[in-house]
Amino acid sequence: MARRRRYELTDEQFERIEEALPEVDGRGRPYEDHRKVVNGIFRVDGSGAPWRDLPERYGSWWAAHDRFRRWAEDGTLQSAARKLQGELDAEGRIDWEQLGAHSTTVRASRSAAGGPWALKRGPNRPRRRRSKSCSRI
Repeated sequence: MARRRRYELTDEQFERIEEALPEVDGRGRPYEDHRKVVNGIFRVDGSGAPWRDLPERYGSWWAAHDRFRRWAEDGTLQSAARKLQGELDAEGRIDWEQLGAHSTTVRASRSAAGGPWALKRGPNRPRRRRSKSCSRI
C-alpha cells in the first residue's frame, strides 16, 4: 500500500467529489487525470506555494492552475463542496453547533484607525523641539 502524502485525497474522498467534476469529452489534447490535478490544487492551496513550484507528480502546474481557475469561475468547485457538505450532513458527520460565528471586539488605538498624527503621541509625551543652534537660513 502506497503511503498517502499530505494534501492528497484518499480513494473514498475522491469518489465523493468525482461525480461533481466535469467529464472529459476526448477532444483536443489528452486531459490530465482529474485526481492528479485536484491533488495538485490541494497541494498549492494547503501549502501556500506558488503554482510554478507544483511537483511534477501532479502534472503540469499550468494545467492545475487553469483547471482551478475555470472550475472556480463556472461553479464546479462550489457544486463539489455543496455535494460533499450534503452527504456529510446526511451522515451526521457535521456538527453545526461547532460552526457558529463568534467574535470579540478589541478597541484599537486611534493611530491604528488612521487618526491624526498629533493624537498618536499621547497626552504625556513631550514635544520635540529644535535646538537653538539649528537655525534656518
